[in-house]
Amino acid sequence: MKIGEARKIYSAQLKEFQEQKLSLAKQKKELERKMGIFPDRKEEYANEAATLELSYNAVSQKYEEYRNFMDKLMQQHMLLYSAEASKQQGDAMEEHTEDLIKIMEVARRIGRGDKVPAYDEQKLMEYSMELYMAAKNMAMLSELQDKDKEKHKSLWNDDEEKPNEPSPEEVANDGSVQGTAPEVVSVDEVISQAVGDLS
Repeated sequence: MKIGEARKIYSAQLKEFQEQKLSLAKQKKELERKMGIFPDRKEEYANEAATLELSYNAVSQKYEEYRNFMDKLMQQHMLLYSAEASKQQGDAMEEHTEDLIKIMEVARRIGRGDKVPAYDEQKLMEYSMELYMAAKNMAMLSELQDKDKEKHKSLWNDDEEKPNEPSPEEVANDGSVQGTAPEVVSVDEVISQAVGDLS
């Protein structure tokens, strides 16, 4: 099972069981209030009180099981998310460093008076107009020395389409659940099993 799917399933279970816990707690309080008002009917209410107590305990126990599993699931999600985010940040830094090296090489080539593709000149201008102007000024000085000019190919291969990386959230959601997931059961099943003990 994927982590994203498990999060949806067990979030819904937690919500359902939390609502039932609140409802049962409210019913227990109301029954206690009735027992206080009508002390002579205490025995009559005893069976209902036992049923509510068993139901509440069973629902609470299953709720805790789901909550503990969700805590583990969220830890797994966070670890995968953090690992992917770190990887992508490292890749971005590496790409930025490679671009910076290329930009400095383009500036050096222009400064020597060599011919570079217009695309490479544009990349240099986008990075730093001051660096571009300094390289052009150096090129004018090198023209006075009348040396052979080299013609260069572009340092960027932007024709190549970069693969679309999934977001860290997508990677974390697509990860497999580690460990055993608790069985998904309805609140009604849990209550009927607990109350069946009274019969």
